[in-house]
Amino acid sequence: MAPLLNGYPNGASRHLPNDPSIVALRFSDIPAQIDIPVTGLEAEEAVEVNLEELLDDPTELCTLLEQEGVGKHYWMVIALAYAKQAKVDHAIEILSKGLGTLNRGNPKEKLGPLSLTCWLYLWKSREAPRVLPDGQPVSETRLKDFYLQAATGCLNEASRINPAFPPLFLAKGVLYLLRASLQPPSKAAAPGVPDISDRVETLRQSIKCFEDALRVSAGRNMMATLGRARAYFSLGKYAEALDGYQEVLLKMPHLQDPDPRIGIGCCLWQLGHKEEAREAWERALDLNAESKIANILLGLYYIHDSSHYATTDPSFGPIYKKAMTVYTQKAFKLDKELPLTCATFGSYFMMRKSWATVDNLARKAIEHTDVNAVASDGWYLLARKEHYQDRPDLTKANDFYQKADLARGGGDKGYLPARFGLVQIQILQRDYDGAKFRLEKIIQQSKSTEAMMILGALHAEDVFRSQASGIKEDKSAEVKKATTLLEAVRLAWKDPQKKLTPDTSVLVYLARLYETDHPDKALQCLQQVEHMTINDMPNKDPPDGIDTDEAWTAKLREQLSPQLLCDIGCFHFNAERFDQAREFFQTALNACVKAGEKDEGTDTDALVTTISYNLARTYEAAGLLDEAKQVYEGLLARHEDYTDARTRLAYIELRQNPTEDGPKAMAALYETDSMNLEVRSLFGWYLSKAKRRAPNIAEDQEQRHYKHTLQHHDKHDRYSLTGMGNLYLTTAREMRRDTDQDKEKRRKTYEKAVEFYDKALQLDPRNAYAAQGIAIALVEDRKDLTAAVQLFSKIRDTVKDPSVYVNLGHVFAELKQYSRSIESYEAALTHNRGSDPQILACLGRVWLLKGKHDKSPSAMKTALSYSHRALVLAPQQIHFQFNIAFVQIQLAQLIHILPESQRTLEDVVKASEGLEEAIESFGEIAQSKNPPYPRHDIEQRANMGRNTMRRQLERAVQSQTEYEEKNAAKLQEARELRDAEVRRREEEKRKVEEQKEAERQKIREERDKMAQLSRELAEKRTEEERRREEAEYTTDEEGERVKRTKKKKGGKRKKKGEDSDTGTEAGDGADDKAIKKTRKKKKAQSTEPSSAMGSSNEEGGAPKSKKKRKRLARRAGKEDKFKSQEMVVDSDSEDDRQAAAQLTHGQASNDEDGDTEMQDTEEQQTVTRQKPRNRVIDDDDEEDEEDEKEEEENEEPSNKTTAEMDAEEDGGHTGASFADNPHGDPVDESVGAAGDAGAKELAMSGAPTVIS
Repeated sequence: MAPLLNGYPNGASRHLPNDPSIVALRFSDIPAQIDIPVTGLEAEEAVEVNLEELLDDPTELCTLLEQEGVGKHYWMVIALAYAKQAKVDHAIEILSKGLGTLNRGNPKEKLGPLSLTCWLYLWKSREAPRVLPDGQPVSETRLKDFYLQAATGCLNEASRINPAFPPLFLAKGVLYLLRASLQPPSKAAAPGVPDISDRVETLRQSIKCFEDALRVSAGRNMMATLGRARAYFSLGKYAEALDGYQEVLLKMPHLQDPDPRIGIGCCLWQLGHKEEAREAWERALDLNAESKIANILLGLYYIHDSSHYATTDPSFGPIYKKAMTVYTQKAFKLDKELPLTCATFGSYFMMRKSWATVDNLARKAIEHTDVNAVASDGWYLLARKEHYQDRPDLTKANDFYQKADLARGGGDKGYLPARFGLVQIQILQRDYDGAKFRLEKIIQQSKSTEAMMILGALHAEDVFRSQASGIKEDKSAEVKKATTLLEAVRLAWKDPQKKLTPDTSVLVYLARLYETDHPDKALQCLQQVEHMTINDMPNKDPPDGIDTDEAWTAKLREQLSPQLLCDIGCFHFNAERFDQAREFFQTALNACVKAGEKDEGTDTDALVTTISYNLARTYEAAGLLDEAKQVYEGLLARHEDYTDARTRLAYIELRQNPTEDGPKAMAALYETDSMNLEVRSLFGWYLSKAKRRAPNIAEDQEQRHYKHTLQHHDKHDRYSLTGMGNLYLTTAREMRRDTDQDKEKRRKTYEKAVEFYDKALQLDPRNAYAAQGIAIALVEDRKDLTAAVQLFSKIRDTVKDPSVYVNLGHVFAELKQYSRSIESYEAALTHNRGSDPQILACLGRVWLLKGKHDKSPSAMKTALSYSHRALVLAPQQIHFQFNIAFVQIQLAQLIHILPESQRTLEDVVKASEGLEEAIESFGEIAQSKNPPYPRHDIEQRANMGRNTMRRQLERAVQSQTEYEEKNAAKLQEARELRDAEVRRREEEKRKVEEQKEAERQKIREERDKMAQLSRELAEKRTEEERRREEAEYTTDEEGERVKRTKKKKGGKRKKKGEDSDTGTEAGDGADDKAIKKTRKKKKAQSTEPSSAMGSSNEEGGAPKSKKKRKRLARRAGKEDKFKSQEMVVDSDSEDDRQAAAQLTHGQASNDEDGDTEMQDTEEQQTVTRQKPRNRVIDDDDEEDEEDEKEEEENEEPSNKTTAEMDAEEDGGHTGASFADNPHGDPVDESVGAAGDAGAKELAMSGAPTVIS
């Protein structure tokens, strides 16, 4: 059923009069005075009682009524007069004394007073508190339940007298309604299980009573209908309740007290039609501007509307102000005791922190309401009041939240904000597990974004606490839960219908969760926080002086939080985007300065120190060491004891001056801060670079340093453990392996190294350096290259360090995967900015191996180039000089063994020159102080080059010279052939391109022609449409254009043996000539398409089936037909019109002909029609046109039109009537030819009809 408002669908579709005379007001039938007859006086005399100025004490009046023994009517009218003045207690007292006087009469006389007394008790019940007010004793306060019990006693007494007394049904229904309001709502039952709670059963009893009242009143008791609708509403059956309220409004459109429009709006609100609800309440307010219920309900509507906007949104303020000042405040002025108004106003004073007012309003809402939801709002206000105190009483707040939840049913049906408040109390009480459990239940039922936000934050805090404590515990499940919940909240922000305001705390939590495993996502979250903060700034538009948006954005960043900018810079630093990191750190420093200017009490020194240190680290990573030193020195000028800055300065000195200033700075640092683990780690690194190799690891200075750190400072120092592993690994690599004993000792040393690495991994599972040491041990000790590749690949994804790529290059070289090895070395070189000679030496080695494997001189030349670059970076390293000489020797050997066709004279000469350089280098290396290999071996290699290889290359030069001279002509011819082949291919390619271009040009020209043709056809079609319109329309007497009227046309259908219209005799044996003439006439008539087509299609013909029969008929009678190409002109002769009328009359009179006669006649009257020009021709139409063309080719040419030929054969009569065209203009295609009526008859009869 469609919603009915004001008796009509969709609200105020008609305007009802506002005449108060037709509105039935309460107590309107109570007279202004009443005459009480007095015994002993004359019959006409009586005591007049003014019912508008009643006595405060009705005792004297009751005595008079008792003495005079008046009837029940007087008692009831006087009681109602007191009730009209809200003196309900006096009214009940009067009725009680009246019932005492009626005990001596007929018991049925008591039914009226008892019923009225019951209603007064129900009235008192609505005004009485439902719970005992604070500070009042039980003996002095009567609650709602007391008056309901009194009303029940009245009803029971009346029912004993006459249980079928009609007014009792309505009173019982209201009594059950009020009793149900005191019963707690039922908890949600399982699916499929009926609700049998006390409250539901009471409401069902109420509905039964109201239906009984309707039954006895034959459906005319509208109060019973309203009561039943109210009971349905309480049961949650809003559609049924809406039907009841609409029924009352339809039958009593002027009813205002109670107003069914209020109920209609409430039902529509619950059904989700909030705008329609507002219209219903506004209509109620139009009819009664003093309606407190309509005012407060409209206030609630606008409060709900304002909740769709953020408090900072410009649209929020006007809507909320309208809700509170226009409607809620007016409702409060009309009735300060109305529970719903008190609960609504309480939330306003809650924001103003007027705690006393909130407490007063909340308790009024709780004590005087008959609606459990309003009582729930009251308890919720009290809970929030306790919760928001500076020193909150969590026990009271928890109790009030629970009462607010239970007032709405509790469990799954409870009050979501109250349950959310319980969660907050549990968090304050550190009951995190209980809070999580309650939040999960809330999310399962409501998908609340606030609940998901809090639950995600709780899981995230668990993860952060575990990380801070250092306890080894798998928190991956909590991380997943937290990210899933917070990402769901983040996704909900994008839904425009929800109008949610993004919360930056969610993004900060996500950034912390993503920091380790997904730093890119963490950076995206922080950047979103940055954009949100900038967008919320009041002056975010760039001024005139700033040209670009980027410059203005950089300016606005200085107003952001320095911590946020510093975090974004750190993520850029870790991603090696040092320029962006430096920009954010500098902006963060400027933000610190502005923050200090805004609030002088803010201590920004710690922030400035940390951000400056990060900026210096960025300079250092970008290679700007001088700028980094300047920042570090500035930090030390402010904080002399800043050990981290001193440590980085010492490291820079070691990098820049590893022999002089570096060791001095390191010694000074170690002397002052030897207890600092970071300093000790740097000192261990320095020892690993500067120490001399000790023959025994126990005597190694670096080993002693790490051992001392583990024994006396921190046994779990991960750097020292990893350093010890590196020491044992290096020692094992250099140990002898001649005997089995040496091999066993070497294996145990590798195992010792792995033990240290494993200990470091136990303390830090993400220690990639320890994992890399284990992978190196696998390669060197067990030759497990495959497992090592897997380990190094995983480490590469974790640590962006050149050593990982170097080790991968080593493993790939051992696996003879030289290309992948070169890629790894080059990646390591890129990370080290091409300044590491060791990586260059490794590249030279692998290129040498690749050259030897592929026998490629170019690869060996590349190896020689890398070896030269390594020597340039470290000229004092003698082994780099040995590498160059060794590569030159290998290149000379390769050039020597290559056949003449694969080398050139220039290659051999350069190899010979390189050999001489290598011989000289070997001599110098052998005479050096610390040669990389034994001097005897180096000298032997030099002698081999001097004696054997020199002669080999000399012979190679001679043979290569002879080979090239001998094959010079062949080589020249081959070059010419190759050049000719190249030119031929280029010419073929050019011709193919020219041919393709010509084809493309042809296609473009054809497209242009087709476009031109289309334009011409469109113009022609437009012109034809214009002419057709001119032919169809004319000007009437008033000068307006009107469509021409068409006259009905038709021809008489002749039977065999009847005379024709021209007087020609034709019997049953008519010759072929007569038949041929008739066919020619029909062909002439078929030149206009619309009439026959319209008659067959519009008046019952089936176009598809007729088209099929038409095609068959044409193929059968092909030789007897032709298509006229002439234009059919109109005939102005009166004879033509008469003949057409006779023909039409003849066709209409021959409907009773048999099938045989009809078919014969149809063969003679076959109609061919010309297609409209603007119709799409289908396949059947194309076949028909081809048939017609063949017929035209078979016909003898004639210079006469079809109409002239028919006229000659018929004796000068055309036998057809055309459309009225007095000017003789060609008839348009839409005008039908003669024979339309005949075509209609043929179509109706179902006989085959040819219509084209």
